Amino acid sequence: MTHRLTRVCATCLRQQRLNNKYVDARKTPTIWTHVLRNFIMAPSSSDGNSDDPDATAPPGPADSHSSRRALLLGRRRPLSPLERVSQLLPQDSLSKEVWELREKKALDEAETEEQAQEVPTVGESQVEDDAVTQGEETERMEQMMQFGETLLAEYRRSRRVEFRKMFLLQEGAKLQSNWGFLPHQTIAGLPSGSVLRTSVGLPMLLRRPSLEEFTLFMKRGPAISYPKDISAMLMMMDVSEGDTVLESGSGSGAMSLFLSRAVGSRGRVLSVEVRKDHHRCSVLNYQRWRSTWKLRRGEEWPDNVHFHNSDVINSAHLLAGQSFHSIALDMVSPHLALPTVVPHLHSGAVCAVYLANITQIIDLMEGLRCSTLPLVCERIMEVQYRDWLLGPSLKKDGTFNQRKPMREETSEEDENSNDEENEEHTSPKQIPFGSVPYIARPHPEQFSHTAFLVKLRKILK
Repeated sequence: MTHRLTRVCATCLRQQRLNNKYVDARKTPTIWTHVLRNFIMAPSSSDGNSDDPDATAPPGPADSHSSRRALLLGRRRPLSPLERVSQLLPQDSLSKEVWELREKKALDEAETEEQAQEVPTVGESQVEDDAVTQGEETERMEQMMQFGETLLAEYRRSRRVEFRKMFLLQEGAKLQSNWGFLPHQTIAGLPSGSVLRTSVGLPMLLRRPSLEEFTLFMKRGPAISYPKDISAMLMMMDVSEGDTVLESGSGSGAMSLFLSRAVGSRGRVLSVEVRKDHHRCSVLNYQRWRSTWKLRRGEEWPDNVHFHNSDVINSAHLLAGQSFHSIALDMVSPHLALPTVVPHLHSGAVCAVYLANITQIIDLMEGLRCSTLPLVCERIMEVQYRDWLLGPSLKKDGTFNQRKPMREETSEEDENSNDEENEEHTSPKQIPFGSVPYIARPHPEQFSHTAFLVKLRKILK
C-alpha cells in the first residue's frame, strides 16, 4: 500500500511540475512544489510566502499553513516512515489531530533546547569553579607588612649572618643597629622578603619570622625547649590534629606554640607552670604570636592552649575527669609528677620527658624502678645536628679559582694563555658550568648540648 501511494504521489508531482513550467518565477509556488522541496532537499528554516505567522485559523489553504509548516518542518531530523508518507500527501488533506501532534512535538523539542541551554556544561562549570578557587587563593595570600606585627631583620656579609634581630613594627620607631638604622615607616606596606638600604648604605633583609625563629628570638624567662628537640618530642608523642595534650612546665611558651599548631583548632593543650613569672612570660609570647599571625594571614590562630599557674604534682583536682593522648614533661623532678599524670594518660600512649642533665635521667629511671606505674622506657636520646659551609673557591682578589685540566705535555705558551684567561674571568656568568671548585667544611659555630629526651610508654601489666 505504501509503495502504491508513493507512486501515485510522484505521478501527481510530475504532472504539477509540467503545468507550472512556464509560470512566472515571481509567482508564489503552490503547495506541491513546497512539499516536493521538503521531500527531496533538506527542510527549509522559513517560508517567505507565509501570510501571517500568528494566524490561528484551522488547517486549510496552503498560504494559511505555510508558516506553521516552516516551523514544524524547518528542523533537520530523521523522519519515520509514517512522517515521510504524511509529508507526501497533500497537506490540506491532513486531519486536525495530525497537526496537533506535530505542534506538540515541536513545543517539546523547543523546551528541551531551552533546558539544555540553561544547564551549564562541564567545561563552563569547571571554569566557574576555577574562578572561585582563584578568588579564594587571592584572599588567602599574605598581606603586606603592617604596623603591629613582628618582623625579622637580617644582614649577611661573606655568606655569614652578621646581624639578626626580631622586632615589633611600630609607627614612628626606628630599627637601630651597628650597620645603620631603618625607619619603620619605610618598612610598612612592603612585601615580606624586601631588601632595604640602611642609613649607611648596607642591604638589610626584612621578612616575617617562622615559628622556629619566633621561639628562638622571643623574650624568654627560663631556657626554652629548642625546636630541634621539640620536633623530636612531637614525633615521639605522635601528636595529631584533634588530640588533647598535657604539658607540665610552660617555661617561655615555645613547646606550647608547637603543640598548639600540632593539635589544630579541634584539639586542646593544657599547660601547667608552677612559677608565676614563667607563666606570665609564656602567656604573653603566645598572645604575641597569635596577634602577629592575624595581621599576617588575616585569620585567627586557634586559641587552644589553656595556661594554668599551678604545681602539677598537687593538681589532681585540675586533671579530674580528663584524659590525654600524650604528655610532655619539662621539669626538674619529673618522676615526682608521674603518679599524678599517668592515670590520665591513654593506654599505649607516650609520655615524653625533657631533661638537661644525665643525672636527672638516672633519678627518673630509679623512680620508675621503685614505683608500680605501668610505664616502660623505650628510648633515651640526644638530638644533634651540624651546620656546614659550602661555597666556591675564591682567590685573594675575590675572583673564582678554576679547575685546570690534566695534560701530559703543556707548553709555556699555553700556560701563559691560561693565566691571561683566568685573569679575565672575573664574572660568574663568564665562567662555564663545572669549572669552579667548591670547598665544604663544618661550620665553626656549632650548637652545643641542649637536652636529653626520654620516651616512656604506658602499658597494661
